[in-house]
Amino acid sequence: MAITTFPDAKWLHAIAALAFLAASIPYAKLNAQSLENPDTVDRIVGSEVRQEETNTAVEARKVATAIDRTRENIGTVRKTSKLDKVDIVFLTDAARTEGGPPPAIESKVEQHQDDIAELRKEIEANALLFNAIDSHRVTTEDVLAVEFDDPGRIVIYAAAKPSN
Repeated sequence: MAITTFPDAKWLHAIAALAFLAASIPYAKLNAQSLENPDTVDRIVGSEVRQEETNTAVEARKVATAIDRTRENIGTVRKTSKLDKVDIVFLTDAARTEGGPPPAIESKVEQHQDDIAELRKEIEANALLFNAIDSHRVTTEDVLAVEFDDPGRIVIYAAAKPSN
């Protein structure tokens, strides 16, 4: 007696497997980590992320110096994989909603625009730094400069207002 298999039997198994996968997809989203949770950000970033609000006049010299050093900081951002502290300094008066940076800082930004664009790309490519700023609702377009003032610490100057 010969055993015959129907050609549709293989398709039936494939459809059953596909139905099982489709049924489990809604639960996958529930298990994903959200950046809304500070513990998740701490695990991804692996360092303390602090924020400070100030205006450009208070930090003008530091911001200008950091912008002038953008070219050398690009390589450091590219190589950064671990930090002890990430400080985000919100320059609230320089936010787009406030008309952008004051003239002195704006001229520095224009002078180093290619370097700043490259710095922003490097921040986007660096999971640690991107998640640090993203967790505080800062876009890379808002980043004016970074400063590595101590080993293991970065200061990110952003022309933005913190989200409340």
